[in-house]
Amino acid sequence: MVQNWDDLRVFLAVARAAGLSGAAPVLKMDPATVGRRVARLELAVGAPLFVKSPQGYALTDLGQRMRDRATEAEEALALALDEGQGGTRGLTGQIRIGSPDGVANYVLPQVVAKIQAENPGLEVQILALPRVVNLSQREADMAVTVSPPAAQRLTVEPITDYKLHLAQRADAPQISELSDLTERRIVGYIPDMIFDKELDYLGEIGTRSVAMASNSVAVQVQMLRHGGVGFVHDFALHAAPELRRVLTDQVSLRRTLYLVRHRSDRQSERLSRFAEALSAGMSAEVTRLEAAVDLTG
Repeated sequence: MVQNWDDLRVFLAVARAAGLSGAAPVLKMDPATVGRRVARLELAVGAPLFVKSPQGYALTDLGQRMRDRATEAEEALALALDEGQGGTRGLTGQIRIGSPDGVANYVLPQVVAKIQAENPGLEVQILALPRVVNLSQREADMAVTVSPPAAQRLTVEPITDYKLHLAQRADAPQISELSDLTERRIVGYIPDMIFDKELDYLGEIGTRSVAMASNSVAVQVQMLRHGGVGFVHDFALHAAPELRRVLTDQVSLRRTLYLVRHRSDRQSERLSRFAEALSAGMSAEVTRLEAAVDLTG
């Protein structure tokens, strides 16, 4: 029999990380201690919960059933705790947002700062990854994405549209036609590390060749500050005053940001209030930043 919730917390961490080493930092334990806790839990339930191999820990059939029940218990506990952290008072506790690094670098910091100014007891973590954040594995409480996921346990709401244009240094030779790009170094994503089809921009200009590449938007912006031509989010241009948009009448991209949440978290007033403030703040900030670029050219 499982003795307490902490046993299930250890079990879920190992199940999500598929191993002891990945679970240890989350649990703030060393891997050996985590291993002993798993062994103790398996002894308590009287059957293996994991199949151990050099590749990691895979759940047994019993382990999968136990994971589902433990996840339901975790969600119920989180909702109960939220009753004491939401309500009509200011938001408190910790909330983690997963996000593509472009949004994480150029939009979320100022939006989150405004929310925290009104809710000083709130701790917000921004998880910026060059991949889709795994909400099913509870890597974050909610995520900003550029494509709506299809997972049934998630809810998806559009936040705002945003624009991208080609940009280069203002002091670089002018570009008047797409054909001029053949003489320039193209900056963009590492082709085989594009994790979402909405980030595959180069087909828009008829090229697949990237002279300077990174899986990070922030690094791409820094590359452009040192030469070359590439797509930049309009909302990021305020951070690189050396850059100017080019060929705006010939190439203009529009994408959409979505807020993705666990379906069960819709019952949490605290998370719902934060999600509403986050969406409204992001929409307003993207609009403000894009309008500033339109004024400067």
